[in-house]
Amino acid sequence: MKVNVHQNIKILVLVLSILFSLQKSYSQNDNFWSNVSFGGNLGIGFGNDTFSGVIEPSGLYNFNEQFAVGMGVSFGYIESNNFTATNYGGSVLAFYSPIREIRLSLEFQEMGVSRTLEIENAQDLKENYWYPSLFIGGGYRIGNVSVGIRYDLLYDSDKSIYGSPYTPFVSVFF
Repeated sequence: MKVNVHQNIKILVLVLSILFSLQKSYSQNDNFWSNVSFGGNLGIGFGNDTFSGVIEPSGLYNFNEQFAVGMGVSFGYIESNNFTATNYGGSVLAFYSPIREIRLSLEFQEMGVSRTLEIENAQDLKENYWYPSLFIGGGYRIGNVSVGIRYDLLYDSDKSIYGSPYTPFVSVFF
């Protein structure tokens, strides 16, 4: 699957422009900041000589109890035996809660990926590229915490930073 970075950047700029225009129209309201929440995801993993970590802070504007949109940034690192990878990027998020306990999500994420495979007695294999993801997800929400799973509609097993199109998540927003 060939990734058209310029097309993805145009889509991201369009979505961000819409979000910023919404922010501007709502920021004139004195209650703007009372509708903003911050949070995100934090993850760490160990196993079989492998370490992985990710930090994904986000900000949301809550239009009401059911609908919120926002943006986030992401940084991740993986190290395993002879393999290392670093990824960084941003995302645009939308959440819908048909009832308070259920949170449905849509997220477009664009990640810069830099990975190195060390090959004994040979030159290291290095890759640097941008990778888009379009996640749909669902989770159970208790207060400020949501636990669930999301699915990457653009998943490419050769380029994705995830081992599967399904990714579990735990997110917290305040």
